[in-house]
Amino acid sequence: MGAQLEGLGAQVRLVLVDTSGDRQGERSISAIGGQGVFVKEVQSAVLEGRADLAVHSAKDLPSAPVPGLVLAAVPERGDPRDALVGRSLEQLGPGALVATGSARRRAQLSWLRPDLAFVDLRGNIGTRLEKVPPGGAVVVAMAALDRLGWRERAAQILEPGLVLPQVAQGALAVECREEDEELVGLLGEIDDPLCRAMVEAERSFLGEMGAGCELPIAAHSRPVPDGLELDGLIASPDGRVLLRQRATGDDPVALGREVALGLLDGCGGRALLRRPGRP
Repeated sequence: MGAQLEGLGAQVRLVLVDTSGDRQGERSISAIGGQGVFVKEVQSAVLEGRADLAVHSAKDLPSAPVPGLVLAAVPERGDPRDALVGRSLEQLGPGALVATGSARRRAQLSWLRPDLAFVDLRGNIGTRLEKVPPGGAVVVAMAALDRLGWRERAAQILEPGLVLPQVAQGALAVECREEDEELVGLLGEIDDPLCRAMVEAERSFLGEMGAGCELPIAAHSRPVPDGLELDGLIASPDGRVLLRQRATGDDPVALGREVALGLLDGCGGRALLRRPGRP
């Protein structure tokens, strides 16, 4: 990202921000506040003028916009898929242990393989890869492996038909102050319109499902001749109930809402939200 901006003539200086998500790396995301724990302090640094722009993993960015900030760029997206490191699904024996801190990944893998066992896992990608259970696997984002040059460590890349990714997984989101028109224009030079549209569709889905939804949800979009195709999912935490809905359209925001409402009202998702014993 810095090299891209320098290529446009900008001078770049990194401002490191320690977030609550980083400080509490051994606790689950839901236990420390859910989505947004990696971005709030970074956004504050921009709003307070300590930094001019913020670069987030788009999957960490809550669907509700922050007053005063604008999503100025979504650069070219990395691989949105998940991957197993250690053993593939076929290689995992009955009762094999899979390490993941993601309720979304756990629910979908439980749906595919009810015989698997799970253990929580947090930390950076290096820490996670050191904790592959004997005879088991850890689940990570392919984009993280790619950025570190570790793609060959994937025992299996999980296609969206098997495991839907997290909303906006593999994408970056660049925010700056809304009033900084010159910087907004500069960041527009690194914006990828197709990637932005895909991320907008998935984030619209997330917003309609409810930013505070505690059930496993997922979405993945891809370009098709008529615009975009969006596949959305909601599941029970144990993976025993898993609902999917798909639609196509040329308006990303409307498409996200259509898929979310199809899940909630057409597939019984609202009943799942009201289900006794949900988180």
